[in-house]
Amino acid sequence: MKLTHLNEKDRPKMVDVSPKEVTNRVATASGVISMSEEAFQNVIKEENKKGPVLQTAVISAIMGAKQTSNLIPMCHPLNITGVDCDIEEFGTGFKVFVTVKITGKTGVEMEALTGTSIALLTIYDMVKAIDKSMTISNIQLEEKRGGKSGDFSRIGKTW
Repeated sequence: MKLTHLNEKDRPKMVDVSPKEVTNRVATASGVISMSEEAFQNVIKEENKKGPVLQTAVISAIMGAKQTSNLIPMCHPLNITGVDCDIEEFGTGFKVFVTVKITGKTGVEMEALTGTSIALLTIYDMVKAIDKSMTISNIQLEEKRGGKSGDFSRIGKTW
């Protein structure tokens, strides 16, 4: 099997997506941050000295998704048409969901995963003065739609 990110001389290359069809593409990723009860209450009660943690995490998710091609070497710069971030309480922590949409020739899974990761890291950064033992886990693709490889759903959601 030939790797798609290597050329005929085994040098790295960005895959040529020019022959691909333009389609609507959507991807959702998620991840979890767990923390102490004290840190969790600080976030919930909006008592953090750095500002509103969850609102800042949402903004950082959007910014992270938009910067993916600058961070991941083989990712194509994409004309993102929408990013949505939702954060839910999850035990003594939070579960972040990031959905990214485009109309284009390549998928947005990496943008959704990057947005999720950046949101979780933002929460960590803003709360680390209270709890340095926080853990970030389970960053994963939940679902994706569109493109040649078809649809994927970890949770069996019907589009």
